[in-house]
Amino acid sequence: MHYYVVLASMKTIRQSVSDRRRLGVAVRQRRKRLGMSQERFAEKVDCHRNYIGLVERGEQNITIDMLGRIARGLGCSVADLAGEAQL
Repeated sequence: MHYYVVLASMKTIRQSVSDRRRLGVAVRQRRKRLGMSQERFAEKVDCHRNYIGLVERGEQNITIDMLGRIARGLGCSVADLAGEAQL
């Protein structure tokens, strides 16, 4: 693999991590505005509390299905969350 291909891949990975972090911040802010704990929210969207923590910290790359469940649990659309995260 050429050097420039590796550098381009690293930029893409960094951008993905940044996107996940911004999305996580948007999820956390909405959840807190609704006055829900991570545990209560996790129950609402049918997943584990630890998973919500990973999402909110940008450590979990979530599927589109889970993104939809999270958005519905927050009472918004996926587009609303993406807009807040500036994706």
